[in-house]
Amino acid sequence: MTNNSKGEAKLDALWARGQEVLGTRYAIMCGAMSWVSERNLVAAISNAGGFGVIACGSMMPDMLDGEIAATQKLTSKPFGVNLITMHPELEALIDVCLARKVSHVVLAGGLPKGADIKRLKEGGAKVIAFAPALALAKRMVKNGVDALVIEGAEAGGHIGPVATSVLAQEILPIIKDVPVFVAGGIGRGEAMAMYLEMGAAGVQLGTRFVCATESIAHENFKKAFIRANARDAIPTVQIDPQFPVIPVRALVNDGTKEFMETQRRVVAKYHAGEVDQTEAQLEIEQFWAGALRRAVIDGDVTGGSLMAGQIVGMVKSEQPTSEIIAELVGQAASALDPDRGPAD
Repeated sequence: MTNNSKGEAKLDALWARGQEVLGTRYAIMCGAMSWVSERNLVAAISNAGGFGVIACGSMMPDMLDGEIAATQKLTSKPFGVNLITMHPELEALIDVCLARKVSHVVLAGGLPKGADIKRLKEGGAKVIAFAPALALAKRMVKNGVDALVIEGAEAGGHIGPVATSVLAQEILPIIKDVPVFVAGGIGRGEAMAMYLEMGAAGVQLGTRFVCATESIAHENFKKAFIRANARDAIPTVQIDPQFPVIPVRALVNDGTKEFMETQRRVVAKYHAGEVDQTEAQLEIEQFWAGALRRAVIDGDVTGGSLMAGQIVGMVKSEQPTSEIIAELVGQAASALDPDRGPAD
């Protein structure tokens, strides 16, 4: 790309706040994908000018400590750590992030406590949180977060009920105090440019990076993505309203059917008095943790969980991370430059 492109100049102007808060060349975050967003992919994204994020998931403090240290050996660029607010060792995980001087912590999986936000910020970390609705976005800003992510139902993994395009219209015109990153259903640079022009400071992508060369996802997992189309990535269904299940968007396979059967079996155990409601809920939720590892690490694409966003049909091949980011940036710049033709 040339340095005097009108599109590139406009792109830099539009995501300047995102660049500043992340400390990166491009305001492109990678979504934290369990088993996928580990040291190799995270470092590759940050080294290519984006912002990698370690998916802590169910890691315990010592494991997270090792993962952060390993990532720091692979990159000197900024990266973040995604912590699940419901994790039983959240306080200890925060201690690890602060001790390792992690520059950014992303709090997900529930509403973060004001005390946790304050402790992270006082420890020198910038805090990014998710906002699934305008009221919650305002609350997070009031509690002191440095940036927000709004993620729509088109995303992979655990999703909310509202489309990205609707969340963007609801939140971007109102929330101006902190940078807002848009996620869910973004597979090309033209979509990035659209949300930036609406007021976003940057974007977050996950599915687009699964088939990166540096991703450790099993070859079978990557092949499943490359073969899939948008209609294959559908959300799971809740069987019993007594046991609310956050929908999970994944490619349909036998694992999807097994999850439905798991819900029926566990609900039956509950009604038979074999387990209480808390135990039953936990058993249902734990299904996905094991199923995702079987798919990503072991390559079981039949019975494992193939969590994928709806843009999975745009993933056509395995590519180096730097090439993926260059394509996205080139497409966005072309979309923003009236003097340039459309990018491939």
